[in-house]
Amino acid sequence: MKVFGKILGLLLFVASLALAFYWGKSAGDSESEPAQDTMESNTKEALLVRGDGSYPTVPLEKDTVVLKVVQTRVKSLQKFPTIEEGLEENMAYMEKMGRQAASEGAKPDILLYHEFPLTGYSSGSRSEKLKFTIQVPGPETERLGKLAKELDSYIIFGSYVSDPDWPDHILSINTVINRKGEVVKKFWKSRNIKRIFEGIELTTTTVEGVRDAYREKYGMDEEFPVLQTEFGNIAVSTVQWDPFIFAAFAMKGTEIMLRTATLFVDTDVMATANQNKFYSAMANFTLPEESGYNAGESLIVGPDGKVLAKHPSKSEDGIIEAKIPIAAFRANRKIPSYSLDIVRPIFDQYQQEVPMNHLDLAKDELPQTGKEMKVMIDSISRYLN
Repeated sequence: MKVFGKILGLLLFVASLALAFYWGKSAGDSESEPAQDTMESNTKEALLVRGDGSYPTVPLEKDTVVLKVVQTRVKSLQKFPTIEEGLEENMAYMEKMGRQAASEGAKPDILLYHEFPLTGYSSGSRSEKLKFTIQVPGPETERLGKLAKELDSYIIFGSYVSDPDWPDHILSINTVINRKGEVVKKFWKSRNIKRIFEGIELTTTTVEGVRDAYREKYGMDEEFPVLQTEFGNIAVSTVQWDPFIFAAFAMKGTEIMLRTATLFVDTDVMATANQNKFYSAMANFTLPEESGYNAGESLIVGPDGKVLAKHPSKSEDGIIEAKIPIAAFRANRKIPSYSLDIVRPIFDQYQQEVPMNHLDLAKDELPQTGKEMKVMIDSISRYLN
């Protein structure tokens, strides 16, 4: 495992340089031509990365913030007699664990739940999965907003989401609710991991899958949004094994990178925090030990890659916490220094296997299953065709 961790760290570092190059181009490098599929009009509308290494912030409310990660079981809405019963049980459990987090240890400023505390994971066709989504904002976020006000804490959680603006698309969204109970940010998943599952690909829609339409609707700055709060600059992601994504968030001024994922590997979180010089946390759900999966063991990591807190169990629900000295961390801080110029010739010629915007399709053309998604990905692959 130690050897694996070192190899992973090296891969992440090299890949981070690649993403740094990509975003350096997007921010307007006068010596390079923009990527072929870049929408030039939108590229000019926002300064994505400051040239002097600084980044935008709002004043901090306190010098040290308390981050707590809530590790809980996952129950799919498909397993309940009705969707309403499932949502009620899962919501009540989120409330119970949130209040427990507030009653133990230090008062939390930020509560991070995992990827599926409300909906659980659903299987089946697209039309079947859409039944087990929520809308944001909606009744569930309104109720969680009341909990956030009660606890005087940010609440962050992942969920399957449907949105009238994106009909028939299944979105993987991380929602941020502030201390006033307001939904202040919806973080779309940036991209899905590919070529990892036998015979299928994920059908959820990500920024990558509809990038041009997403950019037209929300603006280029929202592709990698950073939420400036009184507790620091935070970003939230469900992406795994992709250092490009996290380097982009780091360049935009992320100080605390919050992650929700399923069955992660701790070396990914540790290396990503270390290489991008930010605090990070991963919230995982629990499964029985006999499942054999990398469940549980949620963790919080410092910018040096060292673990600040880790839950000891794969199967037991619980809460971990860490105090982040955000004021001291921010003092005189600059974004990470990446070596852009030396990698430009290589990455100028690199072609991503699966083209952007591959899910910007008519409703009746959207792949209905993981198998259909794989067939589509194979058909448009730049490596296979």
